Amino acid sequence: MKKQLILGMALSAMILNSCGPKVPQLGQATIDEVINAMTLEEKAHLVVGTGMAGFSGDSAVIGKTKKLVPGAAGTTYPIERLGIPAVVLADGPAGLRIAPTREGDSATYYCTHFPIGTLLASTWDQELVENVGKAIGNEVLEYGADVLLAPALNIHRNPLCGRNFEYYSEDPLVSGKIAAAYVRGVQSNGVGTSIKHFAVNNQESNRMAVDAHVSPRALREIYLKGFEIAIKEANPWTVMSSYNYLNGIYTSENPELLTTLLRDEWGFKGMVMTDWFGGKDAVAQMKAGNDMLQPGLDKQYEAIVNAVKKGTLDEAVLNRNVERILNMILQTPHFKKYNYSNKPDLQAHAKITRQSATEGMVLLENDNQTLPLSSNIQKVALFGCTSYNFIAGGTGSGNVNRAYTVSLLDGLKNANFQVNEELKDTYQKYIAEENERNKPKGDNPMVKFLPTPLPTEMELPASQLNNYAAQTDIAMITLGRMSGEFLDRKVSDFNLSKEETKLISDVCKAFHAAGKKVVVILNIGGVIETSSWKNLPDAILCAWQAGQEGGNSVADILSGKAYPSGKLTMTFPVKFEDAASSANFPTEGAMSSLNMTDPKEKKSEVKLWDYTDYEEDIYVGYRYFDSFGKQVSYPFGYGLSYTTFEYGTPQVKAENGTYTVTVDVKNTGKLPGKEVVELYVSAPQGGDLNKPEKELKAFAKTKELKPGETTSVTMTVKTFDLASYNESTSAWVTDSGTYKFSIGSSSRDIKATQDVEVAGGVDKTHDILHLQAPINILKK
Repeated sequence: MKKQLILGMALSAMILNSCGPKVPQLGQATIDEVINAMTLEEKAHLVVGTGMAGFSGDSAVIGKTKKLVPGAAGTTYPIERLGIPAVVLADGPAGLRIAPTREGDSATYYCTHFPIGTLLASTWDQELVENVGKAIGNEVLEYGADVLLAPALNIHRNPLCGRNFEYYSEDPLVSGKIAAAYVRGVQSNGVGTSIKHFAVNNQESNRMAVDAHVSPRALREIYLKGFEIAIKEANPWTVMSSYNYLNGIYTSENPELLTTLLRDEWGFKGMVMTDWFGGKDAVAQMKAGNDMLQPGLDKQYEAIVNAVKKGTLDEAVLNRNVERILNMILQTPHFKKYNYSNKPDLQAHAKITRQSATEGMVLLENDNQTLPLSSNIQKVALFGCTSYNFIAGGTGSGNVNRAYTVSLLDGLKNANFQVNEELKDTYQKYIAEENERNKPKGDNPMVKFLPTPLPTEMELPASQLNNYAAQTDIAMITLGRMSGEFLDRKVSDFNLSKEETKLISDVCKAFHAAGKKVVVILNIGGVIETSSWKNLPDAILCAWQAGQEGGNSVADILSGKAYPSGKLTMTFPVKFEDAASSANFPTEGAMSSLNMTDPKEKKSEVKLWDYTDYEEDIYVGYRYFDSFGKQVSYPFGYGLSYTTFEYGTPQVKAENGTYTVTVDVKNTGKLPGKEVVELYVSAPQGGDLNKPEKELKAFAKTKELKPGETTSVTMTVKTFDLASYNESTSAWVTDSGTYKFSIGSSSRDIKATQDVEVAGGVDKTHDILHLQAPINILKK
């Protein structure tokens, strides 16, 4: 009887439920209907991530999301009764970052480590970067993730920033165009991106609490312009707010940045999320337009619920943020129930990373056509510890769990060079001893997230060097640098160590005495000092950090199988102190707090730690060096080729506020090659605003040109692109007058110029993002 009663009750409930109103389902009902059906608690859960249960991985900050994609950075909160799934957010930007192994699973889930951002930008090739993005996005899709937390496009304000390897350039146009190409490529797979870190995340020192003091003009022209370009040209799904304060306000709590500028002025329609544990006041973040807080804390959820109940947070604001999150979820593979394979084509992607890396490597020196190596160069003496342990990329969230890294040793052997075995054995024994000595002490789990100290370079006696010079055809020396999250580089890391300097000097002396040449390979993520030693070797190749196929890519360049066509997207100063920001950048390499869940009260006592004044203002990189006539080691835009190019006379056509520049480029050498063509514009001087000597306004990379072949390159610039920001009128102002359009192969190698008459214009903006107190602004 009891059993029959229960069955009857259940049947009655089913009948009543079928007769009653149906619960709205995401994707079937309107978003407004779904939001109206949500409880306050469900809304608060949705705008806060599911939390970070722990850390895993070999050297990157990572969250565990065991039920979905192990090792992904985080997930959103699922509400099954409304058809709202959890979606997966995973790190980049050099490739997807997930756990390579899983508990109780014999399979492996390695991802491809592609070249770092600095190298990709150095290709100056938007089509190539888009293709790399397509391959990365395919791995995101096939491994079950939904949004890649990339690209990172903060400005190379200073050579010592620990995360410069993830970023693209000292120039906002290069940063924006390369980021836009990356976003288009990744999102072509039906997965999303999160462009970061918005904004002014230019130092790791005290990164969660430092206050960046930046003028509205410098913000608009330098630090925000790349984001504006990427948003308007590529429509990223999401934007990630940065950790730092900006002019006294946390970026994730700043409505002028996240709403007035990003949405009202730029027209961004997507979702904004915090960097992991970013900001402090969850209610202020909601009001500012920071839609989602990641990875999520219980206290954030409680603060939002309580604020709505108390009336200090309008539920309409919460609904607005929920709506943006739901719009993002609707686009995701998880919502669309994509049947991901967990088996992307890693072999095909290895070929993509190998080829793409060669196009971003920059040939800095090549005396007497040392490179490519002639066919009679077979026996190689390989010096430098990094030759045997090549660095694929930086540490932290920008790292990738890959199956392997091809060292230069491996790459040379794969290219059929003979590497001196005695020297190899000596180095490998020494490196093993050094690695044991440098092994992190203690059991602090956070140590694994930091760059591992590289071995001190080994000193070799002159007699040994002379023997190696006699036994081999050429010497190669690799210099390496590591960097990553949590701390910036030191000046000592910018300069060569005394051991590195002596190694270069001694090897060059021994090999040159034997009539043999020396090639230096720079396996670095950011700028180092080159001026004091670059005249010693016969060739210098800046290989950057080229991903898992790095050794093969370098060997392809050295052997002539591929040719270098990269150019620098940043200036190499003669010495660190020459950088305009050097007096306003931390140089001690001090560790940021590893307690990310407890932001401290804002302080302002310690310069360069609690606050940093951007006194150089708009004069970042080449804008400073060229405007103030400072000598540099290598200028912005510089890079040699295995061939030579000749530029024709540029033609400029003006029509309806658009200036179309066309120039012929001819390969005048004996080998094929590609040339990067750079268009700089010099504005009329003497107006209300200081103007840089020149600014990059467009660029293009030619197709491969065979010897004797000519191609026509076309670039466009609009009147608005020529504007400077006038803080006193809160407007972009293009002065009327004569502008100099210059075609160059670097900022200091101008091939041809044309005077162009420009009719001015004014574009009003909101009066926002002010400094709280004046700072000393550099002026010409």
